[in-house]
Amino acid sequence: MAISWVLAADSSYAKILQADKRAAPLVLMEELEHPEARKKNSDFYSDGPGRSFDSGGQGRHAMEPEVDAKSVEAQRFARELCVKLRQAAVEGRYEKLYLLAAPEFLGMLRDCLDDNVKSRIAGEVAKDVARQSPEEIRKKLPDFL
Repeated sequence: MAISWVLAADSSYAKILQADKRAAPLVLMEELEHPEARKKNSDFYSDGPGRSFDSGGQGRHAMEPEVDAKSVEAQRFARELCVKLRQAAVEGRYEKLYLLAAPEFLGMLRDCLDDNVKSRIAGEVAKDVARQSPEEIRKKLPDFL
């Protein structure tokens, strides 16, 4: 019997659900949160942005940070989820994996998954369904699971 896991995630929240057989309902195994990714960019900086003169004129303007702090936190959470999925794959806790995530976050997950986990991916859905119930998430997978 192939155990399937479903990861439903966004940049700050994820659910890992499990189904023991094809038509089985999804059972919530674990919820993970990364509240730092919900903060506004301004919450990450202790003071206002620096100011600079225009290179071709008299004007001054605020300088933008080179790195978007929210994006950094989302990538950090994606890596945390990838580690968890890799460990579970090594332990043989699932055979098939289905990923459901907001499109941008799904790309972040793809970037950090190792080959062992990638070989178990049976389907992907680029939709943000992380905060939906297991029953609603299950409806998004009729062609796969």
